Amino acid sequence: MEKDFWLSRWKENNIPFHEAETNPLLLKYFKELSLAKDSRIFIPLCGKTLDITWLLSNGYRIAGAELVEMAVQQLFQELGVEPEISKVDKLTLYSAKGIDIFVGDIFDLSKETLGPVDAVYDRAALVALPRETRVRYSAHLAKITNQAPQLLITFEYDQSKMAGPPFSISAEEVSQHYKDTFNLVNLLSREMAGGLKGQAAKENVWKLY
Repeated sequence: MEKDFWLSRWKENNIPFHEAETNPLLLKYFKELSLAKDSRIFIPLCGKTLDITWLLSNGYRIAGAELVEMAVQQLFQELGVEPEISKVDKLTLYSAKGIDIFVGDIFDLSKETLGPVDAVYDRAALVALPRETRVRYSAHLAKITNQAPQLLITFEYDQSKMAGPPFSISAEEVSQHYKDTFNLVNLLSREMAGGLKGQAAKENVWKLY
């Protein structure tokens, strides 16, 4: 999506993708990654998700990427933490103990700038991108994280009945993006109670390792 689309969403506080609690699928399936405490988790297109609060409180370190600076400012305000702000190449880095959030285009984030990560948690990135961008994104994500294992959440629905985001991503598409890089395990596939924006939909949880 265009930058202006997401900027206007945040300015208007039109952010239904921001969940008011920790994602229950993270709570249930994060253990599948078998990570030691103090592991560094990368969250692409992180917004101000409360999942970050949960991960930090459980002893993990966070790296994130977010296009909209307002979202990152709100994240640190809600964490009650004063960040150090610096420029890194084309990006702005908001940093505090245990957390580094890179503000800007995720395609401007390199492996060297990101630094080592132990796993990726992708709840809202792949599903936020149109199909032509998802191909580029999935390859870029694997590259900058050195193919770190992923916990990936996706949705499936009749795309002809509803415009994204979030976009519908089939199991076949997940395989197309990642089968050459990872082993794929579908941990969950279930109908969403109440659907998605009024449409029948499934949610899927994937482990990539």
